[in-house]
Amino acid sequence: MARYTGPKTKICRIFGEPILGNGKYLSKNSNPPGMHGANRKRKQLGEYALQLREKQKAKYTYGLMERQFRNLFDEATRRKGVAGEVLIKLLEARLDNTVFRLGIAPSRPAARQLVSHKHVTVNGIVVNTPSYQLKPGDVVSLKNKTANNTALTSVIRGKNPKFSWLDWNEKEMKGIFIAYPERESVPENIKEQLIVELYSK
Repeated sequence: MARYTGPKTKICRIFGEPILGNGKYLSKNSNPPGMHGANRKRKQLGEYALQLREKQKAKYTYGLMERQFRNLFDEATRRKGVAGEVLIKLLEARLDNTVFRLGIAPSRPAARQLVSHKHVTVNGIVVNTPSYQLKPGDVVSLKNKTANNTALTSVIRGKNPKFSWLDWNEKEMKGIFIAYPERESVPENIKEQLIVELYSK
């Protein structure tokens, strides 16, 4: 159950993108972190550095540690299809990510906490594993006790209509994972081919 617990804004400044959802400080200070960040000349990154950077970005975005990410990549290579696109599909099919996409939680870390604290059910069964892989047709909802807790339900904002692979029923407080998303439907700015090239070395 390891996860990154360090400063989020620092990570956002490294990549120059609000990958952890906290981008309000990027407009004030988009320099790399560190005392000499503003004066440091940006070197042109080599091929390996670009590949490594893209892998790190994907890991921080979805909240995975190295071993988890490598295992998911190995699973993606075993499945049919383009490895990079399958990897993105598997990342999107994680339970914590789906809870976030459905609008039940305001961020992926918050979604992870909801899942690990046993507030979320899949097909009526409580699942407390954030990395649980959903399958098409799975129903994600809140436990009855949680659904009656106004402190938790007040932050539910509802699904973004752009996410066509999910369906959210606001009255019943449940969502359906309809299908694995197509790569062009996933808004994350990740160049998955660079990750494939990195792990293929």
